Amino acid sequence: MNDSIATHVDVLILGSGLAGQSLALRLADTRKVALVTKKTLDDSASSWAQGGIAAVLDPADSTDAHVADTLTAGAGLCNPAATRFVVDSGREAIDWLINRGVAFTRDESALGYHLTREGGHGQRRVIHAADATGAEVQKTLTAQVVAHPNIQIFEHHIAVDLINATKLGMPQARCLGAYVLDTVSGHVKTIGAASTVLATGGAGKVYLYTTNPDTATGDGIAMAWRVGCRVANMEFVQFHPTCLYHPHAKSFLISEALRGEGGILRLPDGTRFMPQHDPRAELAPRDIVARAIDFEMKRQGLDCVYIDITHKSPEFLREHFPTIYARCLELGIDITKQAIPVVPAAHYTCGGVVTDLSARTDLSGLYAIGETASTGLHGANRLASNSLLECLAFSAAAAQDILATASVSAVKLPLWDESRVTDADEEVVISHNWAELRRCMWDYVGIVRTSKRLERAMHRIDLLEKEIDEYYTNFRVSNDLIELRNLVLTAHLIVRSAQCRHESRGLHYSRDFPETLGNATDTVLHPEH
Repeated sequence: MNDSIATHVDVLILGSGLAGQSLALRLADTRKVALVTKKTLDDSASSWAQGGIAAVLDPADSTDAHVADTLTAGAGLCNPAATRFVVDSGREAIDWLINRGVAFTRDESALGYHLTREGGHGQRRVIHAADATGAEVQKTLTAQVVAHPNIQIFEHHIAVDLINATKLGMPQARCLGAYVLDTVSGHVKTIGAASTVLATGGAGKVYLYTTNPDTATGDGIAMAWRVGCRVANMEFVQFHPTCLYHPHAKSFLISEALRGEGGILRLPDGTRFMPQHDPRAELAPRDIVARAIDFEMKRQGLDCVYIDITHKSPEFLREHFPTIYARCLELGIDITKQAIPVVPAAHYTCGGVVTDLSARTDLSGLYAIGETASTGLHGANRLASNSLLECLAFSAAAAQDILATASVSAVKLPLWDESRVTDADEEVVISHNWAELRRCMWDYVGIVRTSKRLERAMHRIDLLEKEIDEYYTNFRVSNDLIELRNLVLTAHLIVRSAQCRHESRGLHYSRDFPETLGNATDTVLHPEH
């Protein structure tokens, strides 16, 4: 019996982070929107974001300065047009959030809002809500998404695959929607749409240690690749330098802003080490700080290093970093008196699905926004707090393009066919392959790489892909199987991209190619089909 359900909307948005929710709200007054999320509406990387949103708001700052800082961090690979487009949108994006009711931290300045400074920024330009900016933004927008009559919400649903018109025998390639698994009922729904948007986030869960939520499994990147879209710069995975190191603290980030406000990185004996690695010390871009920590940990066989902000007053720390203060205190660490143990962890996928400045992908009717996209903004290394700004800039651009595009009449789509598959015999295969993939990527495709390590990783990934494809072909889909299938494909794209780059640049550091080439070129992969 086939329990598939078919429905049709104007716009199907896969993902409920800042990119997905802001787009839904920009469209819903005149379009019927379906918002699909793997867990709940507030379960996304956006809601975990601590630091804030970079934008030119202070009269002492300038667009040129923000662009210059972004280009510097991006190590020669940022697209200048995309960078200026995003930076130019900063004021409008922040005003849009404030008008929506987001309560950013205020102060007595002429601007009326407190701006902090983070690594790589030459100015204080990061507007924030204490140290839980993402949570405040998501809480505000989620309430409005839930209340909007034109937004149909599908919680506990995961996209299986996009629907390409050519696979249905139609002459023109076009995205017609997606097959979506209801993870509660186990039924696959067919959701047709005139426009489909990937806002599925990054792929941090491909690594053993990550600051990302469990949902960050590269779904949008993998699905776009399977329908023929190019991906770019997948080798540039940003490792956040400071993830809390504690057996009971899963994926808890120690914000960049802690270093921006004077936090000092120290070895266990109290020695400060960053000035030996870069003249900007703790305020160097993340790739440099992460590599320095990795170097010191390997050199001395350390489990972690420490970030010390005890020289600031307890009142200052409780006011500016209430979330970090409270979480650390729960674990027995009083940050007003003790340094915080930290390690680098996979944090942000700088590459992704290739898009233009309207967020369009290579497949007509398919858009990509947020971390799943490669817009050209981040280059070889993302500047701190540019990611939420990118979400807002490209959700606005996508909305404008979707609203300006003539509506496409609904196409009758085939229902999901699982007549030739059975229930899985051993789910343990999935968990074993998941663990093996993440350990392999951490060991061989981490902060420092070699050609031999990449070769070993690709060999293991090829074997895992064969196992997973066979499993996918023969058994009914499940949330874990879909994520693992997407994760192993994303890992393949990361390693393949890294093998293509015969230099060290930004987040990609190779011992076999330690020099940076004079000519900066993107790594663009094209699907074979």
